[in-house]
Amino acid sequence: MSAILRELLRVSEKAANIARACRQQEALFQLLIEEKKEGEKNKKFAVDFKTLADVLVQEVIKQNMENKFVFILGEKIILRLCPTEEETVELLSRVLSGNKLASEALAKVVHQDVTFTDPALDSVEINIPQDILGIWVDPIDSTYQYIRGSADIKSNQGVFPSGLQCVTILIGVYDLHTGVPLMGVINQPFVSQDLNTLRWKGQCYWGLSYLGTNIHSLQLPDSERKGRDTRSQVTEDTSSEAECSHRFSAVISTSEKDTVKAALSRVCGERMFPAAGAGYKSLCVVQGLVDIYIFSEDTTFKWDSCAAHAILRALGGGMVDLRQCLQRSSETGLDWPQLVYHVENEGAAGVDRWANKGGLIAYRSRKQLETFLSLLIPNLAPGDTCT
Repeated sequence: MSAILRELLRVSEKAANIARACRQQEALFQLLIEEKKEGEKNKKFAVDFKTLADVLVQEVIKQNMENKFVFILGEKIILRLCPTEEETVELLSRVLSGNKLASEALAKVVHQDVTFTDPALDSVEINIPQDILGIWVDPIDSTYQYIRGSADIKSNQGVFPSGLQCVTILIGVYDLHTGVPLMGVINQPFVSQDLNTLRWKGQCYWGLSYLGTNIHSLQLPDSERKGRDTRSQVTEDTSSEAECSHRFSAVISTSEKDTVKAALSRVCGERMFPAAGAGYKSLCVVQGLVDIYIFSEDTTFKWDSCAAHAILRALGGGMVDLRQCLQRSSETGLDWPQLVYHVENEGAAGVDRWANKGGLIAYRSRKQLETFLSLLIPNLAPGDTCT
């Protein structure tokens, strides 16, 4: 349903405005940070933080969507937005230790109306029953980079290893019955900064994949529009196996296991890029900056992957369970094990109920995935990935 996706794009841009406004003043921003409680933390981090921006963004998305559509949402909100800007100012003043100017500035952004149009989306009308839709929201992905606020990090061939560019707002819609991702929005609030005003501009990406209809916001090169990926395709020619395999590029977590990195280096050579933020690493694949995002640990979650997965499906790719891929026998003829978003992990508690327990691989084409795995698997020893 393009009306839903249109609204998701609008609220994601509103959320990006909030994220930028909360980062505007460093002294104020320090008042907005608190440590997450047990059960909310990502076990990968000794200390895990959330910010007022997280709560405001998630509540804005939740309230805007619930006012117009019926959804099953994945999280509880503690802070409720008030009906009027004046009431929100009063509420935020209590949170911000009586800082009236900051409260007024944030309340103005929260209640500000935002319009978002895209001709590619406006030209298509798709009917999806609302009662089958669930939504995963990550209001501020890569919170640590958001808190650090580094604005001067240089990219490596377009991929930022850290910094505000790694911060994303993720909204993914999935089928409640099958768990298949249907719509995704990734908003990157901090893409470029005006050196005179120090204000940031962002970028928004979206995709929809439903019953054979695939539309998205990406401008694809001619080779991909024709169903060919000449950048990554391994062909039979006179080049050595190593030269061919190094045509692949991958983005990885800074915490990836050394054994997995060693195997990847034999496949990708120097085209292996560490980066912060699960949402950002997935976005690197969506943008075509890299061919693959691979992560062997179990510390990403449904809200980290659903949005990008939907966009990748619209592009002809997907996101699969790494461990199941490695256990899959090519002789069985089974399809690649796509991540699904409607089933909890049995026996898990807290946020681990929704972890991607087998790790993941994000990719842009099925042929690309198959070739990549055919090169990676021989270089992996048993036990190199999560168990």
